[in-house]
Amino acid sequence: MLIALPLLVIPVILYNLVVLTSVLGGGDGGAAAAGADAVLRDPMFSIPMASGTSWNVGAGDLILFLALILLFFELLKSTSSQKVAIVNHALSMILFVICLVEFLLIKGFATSTFFLIVTMVMLDVLAGFIVTIISARKDLDFGGV
Repeated sequence: MLIALPLLVIPVILYNLVVLTSVLGGGDGGAAAAGADAVLRDPMFSIPMASGTSWNVGAGDLILFLALILLFFELLKSTSSQKVAIVNHALSMILFVICLVEFLLIKGFATSTFFLIVTMVMLDVLAGFIVTIISARKDLDFGGV
């Protein structure tokens, strides 16, 4: 049943932890928004490039990178026609609603990083439903012949 859990819940939880630590460290909501954005943008490490400049990688970049990898696996999971796929679609929809509410209503979540995470969750939901509809239509067409 663990396969039914949407993988994109991992970057959402990581982002929630960043905002939670910013709120605990910052105090009020305005400081939480600025603190979360600062933590996401602060470079964790730097990679020297051939051009002579450095590529600064922050926590937000790593969370987005993880989310993109997990989105790929979620899209692969959405092509399966197992019964557990329906549960996965439902849980992905619930995750999208939670992310949308956080993005619109809670300070600290109105950042570009979280917007991109919300967009990835939405794409997972859409891909799951579209693949299910198309495969159901093909099954119906095949059954009618």
